[in-house]
Amino acid sequence: MKVSQFMLFGIFFIGMSPIEAQEKTSLTLDEAIHLAWAQSNEVSLANTKVATKKFELQQVKNKQYPDLKISGQYQRLAQASFNLKLNKSTTTEALPVVDQLMIGQVNASLPLFAGFKIKNSIKAYDNLYQAETASAMQTKEEVAMMVVNYYASLYKAQKTVELLKENQKSAQQRVTDFIELEKNGIIPRNDLLKSQLQVSKIQLSLDQSISNLNIVNFELLSLLKMDPKTKLEVKESDFIDFQMSNILTNDALALENRKDLEAIRLQEKASLANVQMSKSGYYPAISIIGGYTALDLKNVITVENAMNIGVGVSYDLSGILKNGTNVKIAESKALEIQNHQAILTDYIKTQVQKAIEDYDLALKQDLVYNEAVEQALENYRIIKDKYDNGLSDTNDLLEADVEQLGSTINKTLARANVIQKYYELLSVSGQLNQTFNLSKI
Repeated sequence: MKVSQFMLFGIFFIGMSPIEAQEKTSLTLDEAIHLAWAQSNEVSLANTKVATKKFELQQVKNKQYPDLKISGQYQRLAQASFNLKLNKSTTTEALPVVDQLMIGQVNASLPLFAGFKIKNSIKAYDNLYQAETASAMQTKEEVAMMVVNYYASLYKAQKTVELLKENQKSAQQRVTDFIELEKNGIIPRNDLLKSQLQVSKIQLSLDQSISNLNIVNFELLSLLKMDPKTKLEVKESDFIDFQMSNILTNDALALENRKDLEAIRLQEKASLANVQMSKSGYYPAISIIGGYTALDLKNVITVENAMNIGVGVSYDLSGILKNGTNVKIAESKALEIQNHQAILTDYIKTQVQKAIEDYDLALKQDLVYNEAVEQALENYRIIKDKYDNGLSDTNDLLEADVEQLGSTINKTLARANVIQKYYELLSVSGQLNQTFNLSKI
């Protein structure tokens, strides 16, 4: 391994926030996720959609209740003339002046039968409401996973920078020592330049890491709706120190728990209810009707307590021929949703398999990197002894130092990666909400 390969470690560097006097804010992962559930735009939008579906359901339910209408009229009549047909007398008495008409009506209608349209409408919208609720739960799981990923990146960044800064101190001390050795003619100037070059490379990596972490820090703060100037700090005890359980081994639990799959199943039920609702056009509509009328034609007639009750029937005969198209449309939409469900089911199975493989790989990498740390430390100790005794050159020493740093970074990141992949397992199987007590918020 050449010294120039140190730059390869840049792929591990997520970064750190700039060194400032500003105090850092610490949030546990649980606190960060609950804050995201309470503040994020994604969750707010999901909750609003659920509320909208609830109102739509209530609107449909209201159709099963009576319609009650009150109306009234007052009219001024100009030089109205009338002929009362019931008056058979030949009296020459002057006709009364008719210049005012007042009418008051109360009408009520209660649907009795509408081809099961109201019943199926309520069933469809109830399933849509439940589907939107399930979709909101899925959104909260996805937001939780976003927080986990940001949190893991911050943790990896902090640990990486800590190790880089420690290595930078030792590298700077090496330069100081080499300056004295070069002055005394013990080592050639080329060895001093190599050690100085290594310090420069470490500084470049740190600068890049700082820039990267500032971006991650800002993105997480934006999600949590926190002050963008806040500097978050991830404590190891909040992220690493916990027991992993419920390890997924197949897709059965995911197919049972996933809220997005539950949502599309409920949408399918709603689509089937829509099919039945569209068939209501083949049936007549029957309702009970009733009313009350009061009328006063000034100086002519007064009608009071004119009450009526009866049955109303309507039948759209042309709709019988036209309604077949509506039924076919509803059936086609139901088939679309069934196809979407099949696609999503296959996608979830693929997600689960990938998550299982990723978690297993992370465990294997963690084991290998833990062994590599011991090997790299021992290798550096041996090379250092040889260098001190003149049996190895500066290239060997710097190479061993880079390998030691790289293995230590890899070990730290590998452990965090195991935790991150574990949360991904929980997410693809629909268990992440249970982990963070989503049902309690």
